[in-house]
Amino acid sequence: MTEDDQKQRLARLEARLAEARKAQAPKPRVDEHYSQANLAWRMVIELVAGLGIGFSIGYGLDSLFGTIPILLVTFTLLGLAAGVKTMLRSAKEIQEKIEAEEVSRQTNGADKAAREDERD
Repeated sequence: MTEDDQKQRLARLEARLAEARKAQAPKPRVDEHYSQANLAWRMVIELVAGLGIGFSIGYGLDSLFGTIPILLVTFTLLGLAAGVKTMLRSAKEIQEKIEAEEVSRQTNGADKAAREDERD
């Protein structure tokens, strides 16, 4: 073997070792319990905010026009609908994010396997 061949083999070995160390390195701990709880609170707050805003607008308009609480009920129901719509949009956003992470993990795993096959 020539010296260049040995340097190339050594460089390939170092690259493989670096990848192995990277794969074995401890990942920062993400406590799923707290992240799921944060998402749940976010959705609850969105629903309550919609209800509160609808109630406030309905109460204010009823007070302004001196009507029976028909506007209060109407705007409270509209606020509920807006809160539910916002909650569903947030849930869809979170689901898309999780699916994108899974696809990314699968793609990275397939790329890693293809690179290992090329080396062999």
